Amino acid sequence: MSTAWIVLFVAGLLEVCWSIGLKYTEGFTRLLPSVFTLTTLAASMYLLAKAAQTLPIGTAYAVWVGIGAVGAGILGIVLFKEPVTLPRLLFLGLLVVSIIGLKLTAPAN
Repeated sequence: MSTAWIVLFVAGLLEVCWSIGLKYTEGFTRLLPSVFTLTTLAASMYLLAKAAQTLPIGTAYAVWVGIGAVGAGILGIVLFKEPVTLPRLLFLGLLVVSIIGLKLTAPAN
């Protein structure tokens, strides 16, 4: 796996961090969660931009969003007791399949 894909994966994990962090900011009224959220947001965007220097932007953005969506969906279930339904799990699984498919079909760098 190329460095760009590793950078993109880390950017996606940071997207999960800031999206979950939003819940803890309480509308950006709590200082530490707000600082965490804004820092991870900036780092995630920076790493996405670095990965997009090498990877096609459509692929990079879709994978970045997909990682964030799957991670936020899973952590929403674990941390915030969001509903666990078969359709929800099915569609999270489809996102994972889509992310893998985009990686497998991306042009070689």
